[in-house]
Amino acid sequence: MEKNRPSWSSRVTFILAAVGSAVGLGNIWRFPYIMGQNGGAVFLAVYLLLILTICFIPLFAELVVGKFTKKECIGAYEAINPKFKFLGAMNPITGVLISSFYFIVGGWILNYIYLSFTSSKITDYGAYFGSFTQSALIPCILTLVFLFLCIFFTARGVKKGIEFANNVLMPLFAVILVVLIAFSLSLPNAKLGLEYMFKPDFSKLNAHMFLAALGQALFTLSIGMGALLTYGSYIKEDKNITKSTYTIIFSDTLFALLAGVMLFPAIFSFGLEPSSGAGLVFVTLPYIFSQIPFGGIVSGAFFILLLAAAITSGISIIEVPVATMTERFKISRINACTILFFIISAISIPATLSFGPFSEFKIIGKNIFDFLDFITSNFLMPLNAFFLCVIAGWFLKIKGGTFIRNRVFAALFDFGLKFVVPITLLLVLYIGLK
Repeated sequence: MEKNRPSWSSRVTFILAAVGSAVGLGNIWRFPYIMGQNGGAVFLAVYLLLILTICFIPLFAELVVGKFTKKECIGAYEAINPKFKFLGAMNPITGVLISSFYFIVGGWILNYIYLSFTSSKITDYGAYFGSFTQSALIPCILTLVFLFLCIFFTARGVKKGIEFANNVLMPLFAVILVVLIAFSLSLPNAKLGLEYMFKPDFSKLNAHMFLAALGQALFTLSIGMGALLTYGSYIKEDKNITKSTYTIIFSDTLFALLAGVMLFPAIFSFGLEPSSGAGLVFVTLPYIFSQIPFGGIVSGAFFILLLAAAITSGISIIEVPVATMTERFKISRINACTILFFIISAISIPATLSFGPFSEFKIIGKNIFDFLDFITSNFLMPLNAFFLCVIAGWFLKIKGGTFIRNRVFAALFDFGLKFVVPITLLLVLYIGLK
């Protein structure tokens, strides 16, 4: 381990950072509408089953690889076997591509925070959202502002930047979430939303739902982009990685459930459709906020909550290529962040414009934004997770018995790491690319 290599101040700061990486737009924006499109409570039951069994394995493996090698992604894979160096390089590349469309949504959030605290007289939020995303200037500026916020904290380093941001934003996130849940549960017919979440109809269970749940679990836990590997490499030797893994999964699952409890009672209270898709946050919810007393304040609190979640996840995504650049090319963190700012900008600006001036430009029938989302979520992340499990299970030879006392569970972990998870991920790749 390099003497000057950064490390977490404490287990608590590591947990906050790792939870901040996992808890983001995947929980607050993506989880509710994916759940709404896939049958509500039965999707939740499958999701919980997968996240507590299958998804625990690659998450733990990623942290172990980072802690064991004490290197960034390329160096970590190279330390296990020099032939795997190119596989490690796929992680920072994936991080750059994810940030190039993820940060666009961050820019949208900034716009909606502004709208919440102004006296805007919007009556058709669907038309407004379409008009806003299709415009050329403001969305690009806001994308760059959000990118700068994430770059700023990352450039300050692990302790002064990443730890500080998570130590402030994650508690703020939790407080605002609890307040909004209390408000949502006070609305008329809120119990209908809770029934939708927690009263499963197993007749709706199907293979598509299973794959959707698995894909969501991988996305929300940040598995397959190198973020947890990089964060794991900053763990001190005396930290209990097993307890940390359980804590991350529990926290991420709890926040996803709380996000649903916050959203679905409000949706059902106003008789709206829970399966309204990706527009749930930017179209459906603003309509709800406009119909209630002090709606601007509630709306502002919600989008500040969303911003906090997006920034903590954005920082973790950026840290992957930054760690690679600083450690492999021996450049300063500030210089690495500056270079990365321009690289991400060069990709994200055309992606931002893909809803407007560049809407006619298609890649495999998709605009630039949708293509970046598709290629990362359906191909790169599952593929990276697949290689991670194969390398950790067959070459690094992580053994369940070293951290699980129960022999049966230890054997199940070993079998899952070597066979079950890789085969499942290959299935996800096959279905996702059809």
